[in-house]
Amino acid sequence: MIYPDTQKIDQIDDYHGTSVADPYRWLEDPNSEATQRWVEAQNQITFTYLEKIPARDKIKQRLTKLWDYEKYGIPFKEGDNYFYFKNDGLQNQSVLYTLKSLNDEPKVLLDPNKLSEDGTVALSGWDVSDNGKLLAYGISTSGSDWQQWQVRDVETGEDLPDQIKWIKFSGVSWTKDHQGFFYSRYDEPQDQKLADINYFHKLYYHRLGTPQSEDILIYHRPDQQEWGFYSEVTEDGQYLIISVWLGTDSRNLVFYKDLTDENGEVIELIHQLEANYSFINNDENIFYFRTNLDASRGRLIAIDINLPEQELWQEIIPEATATLKQVRILNNQFVADYLQDAHSQIKIFATNGTLIQEVELPGLGAVGGFGGKRDATETFYSFTSFTTPGTIYHYDMVTGKGEIFKQPSVDFHPEDYETKQVFYESKDGTNIPMFITHKKGIALDGNNPTYLYAYGGFRISLTPNFNVSMLVWMDMGGVYAMPNLRGGGEYGEEWHQAGMKEKKQNVFDDFIAAAEWLIDHNYTKPEKLAIAGGSNGGLLVGACMTQRPDLFGAALPAVGVMDMLRFHKFTIGWAWTSEYGSPDHPEDFPTLYAYSPLHNLKSGTSYPATLITTADHDDRVVPAHSFKFAAALQAVQAGDAPTLIRIETKAGHGAGKPTTKIIEEAADKWAFLVKVLDINDY
Repeated sequence: MIYPDTQKIDQIDDYHGTSVADPYRWLEDPNSEATQRWVEAQNQITFTYLEKIPARDKIKQRLTKLWDYEKYGIPFKEGDNYFYFKNDGLQNQSVLYTLKSLNDEPKVLLDPNKLSEDGTVALSGWDVSDNGKLLAYGISTSGSDWQQWQVRDVETGEDLPDQIKWIKFSGVSWTKDHQGFFYSRYDEPQDQKLADINYFHKLYYHRLGTPQSEDILIYHRPDQQEWGFYSEVTEDGQYLIISVWLGTDSRNLVFYKDLTDENGEVIELIHQLEANYSFINNDENIFYFRTNLDASRGRLIAIDINLPEQELWQEIIPEATATLKQVRILNNQFVADYLQDAHSQIKIFATNGTLIQEVELPGLGAVGGFGGKRDATETFYSFTSFTTPGTIYHYDMVTGKGEIFKQPSVDFHPEDYETKQVFYESKDGTNIPMFITHKKGIALDGNNPTYLYAYGGFRISLTPNFNVSMLVWMDMGGVYAMPNLRGGGEYGEEWHQAGMKEKKQNVFDDFIAAAEWLIDHNYTKPEKLAIAGGSNGGLLVGACMTQRPDLFGAALPAVGVMDMLRFHKFTIGWAWTSEYGSPDHPEDFPTLYAYSPLHNLKSGTSYPATLITTADHDDRVVPAHSFKFAAALQAVQAGDAPTLIRIETKAGHGAGKPTTKIIEEAADKWAFLVKVLDINDY
């Protein structure tokens, strides 16, 4: 293929005595005319290529048809009102409804589709006051992490004049008197709001009816530029819990403030950065936390804030073989959400830690929900699997019985598909689990087009999930494989740490071993195997395609972290140094340089067919990562396989992306694979 003549500019940087060229540094400026011309030229080549694939329109039609079903969010209750999200099928954004009784006709409270003509303004957060009368909601534009928050009267549906700007990486939490809420923000950026680095988070209180300029600064640390603050008001309204995060470090600190004391100071309850602590609830001065302190897979502890010494902490639910992800208090019982080999288990315990029962789930899948107040006798949860669309259950905490509340109807037959979980050995002998889903009756002859997707980082767990796009892939004869790599959270903190910093290569080895297992067991062959991942998963794809270009027929890195020597210089990238290490540190540089996708492309190598995807408003992983990788890949590609980049406009890292853009991108992705993997029957 003929690609744009991308200019190279001599740029040599010294990293601890190692000279590193960066000829495409100019692509880091998204606003320059040169970058914008390059983007336009690349998109023209990519879309011209995609438009010539006959299957593209058929795939888009099938995606659109299957996507057109009602999708429900998990209901929650505040005051006398229930709330839930619903999407009629093809709406760009889901709509928030409210109702007094579950048998009532729901009333539209907030329809984000009316905030923009193209669906690119999305609801990014919400919190309802304890009396159920006020909704605070955040909106983001074109996928940006920056949010603006407003307040809506639930009864009238009218917005109050309050507007809060420049919120990022924060929700809000109402006070018990419903007169205001707490939130965190950064200062307004001075130059490029989508690229400027973000430091010095600040915690504020906003009182309704006052301008943001009068908001009260509750807490900040001028001596700690990387600290961020997540706050929540306890259910009894007495305390403000402040979780202090340091980038993406899984460890955190916990402070609190007594809201009944006007002159009360912020108290540092947990001031040593040694573990993760998630606040659950409190009984007056007794605070409950889920923690991985001395328990890699998690346990539940109680801390008396009047006697806060660590040796006096009490263990309520000890560590188990399954990973404890979350705990809630409902009906004055602990509801514990576990992962057992990457699928959900829900167990209910008495307040003294005695097991009462395990909730019977519909099958092997993933569960969300079980929210509510501590004395609530009802709750809701969702259940999904690779072949089960998200179904909402209404659960009675007294009887222990659940019944379907909302069940979607999708135009497919689940019994035509099968899912299995296998365990395979990675390079160092570690057993790695992998889910494999496909239509029943496929021949294990090594000729099946296979889509291998993973993430492997930041303690994020990949669990079974229904995806219309994957349904279309399997209808095309494809196999979907999803391994749970080290670096994730499926098996606790030790599993996470086994795939971070100097051990990051383990993640790539796990992914490569998954590909080899699929080939050795005759699911597929290199010419029919595509690898994919997004964000940290995009890094995964970039690293593996540069380390083993012979193993894959196609690579689809999405919004990936591709430049491991400069990732920390943009927006929130500095926060990832706790996961990756820092190129500024001599001890971390060799590891990062050894696997950085941008820096390990080699001239004269035949790389697999590649479709890079990114977006112009991605202020999480700035698009420069993908721009530079695409330019470098096109310059060194020795084979005939296409190396394309698809740059979405008015979109960001992925959150809030409208349905129309999701379908279009999925259609382009599958059309690309139909072409490059030679899928003849579609």
